[in-house]
Amino acid sequence: MADSAAEARIDQSLVARALLGNDRRAFEQLMRRHQGMVRAQLRRLLHGDEAAADDLAQEAFLLAWRKLDQFRGEAKFSTWLYRIAYSCFLQAYRKRPANHSDADEHEIGQLRASSHAVNLQLDFERAMQQLSAAEQSVLLHCVQLGLSHEEAAFVLAMPLGTVKTHATRGKAKLKTWLAAWNESATEEQTA
Repeated sequence: MADSAAEARIDQSLVARALLGNDRRAFEQLMRRHQGMVRAQLRRLLHGDEAAADDLAQEAFLLAWRKLDQFRGEAKFSTWLYRIAYSCFLQAYRKRPANHSDADEHEIGQLRASSHAVNLQLDFERAMQQLSAAEQSVLLHCVQLGLSHEEAAFVLAMPLGTVKTHATRGKAKLKTWLAAWNESATEEQTA
């Protein structure tokens, strides 16, 4: 916890330097500190599309620079930044063509044949896609990115109770679906 508090103080100091003196170097340090996690968040939201994730991350950081004076410190800087990145994702998602194609089924078939670990990963991804958009977003932010329910509520602009409900329901659904996968994988191994 002390590390988290120290990290937050460093971020606050860099934000103050960036705001007070229009210090671009301070903001560049903020970018370097958080770009990996922002890109990871966006890659997960975009199902591994690294190019699109990098483009949206760049857009998120530009927006953060323009709106830095709106950072009030009510949440950690990283949480505020995740919220901006998530908003950029939502805007891009709404603009996508309605006839976009999903992952190539042939490639998925080849990956499924490679190993049980790959199978589990694919089944997990498919199970995640079967969750509601809200459940996916909450689990991404709470489980995969390690945000608290409060931080996820801030990033996703949802009431805290709603975040907790989506997390509980999403985990229960995944547990059920993945238990079924585990049973079928065990049967395949013994056959």
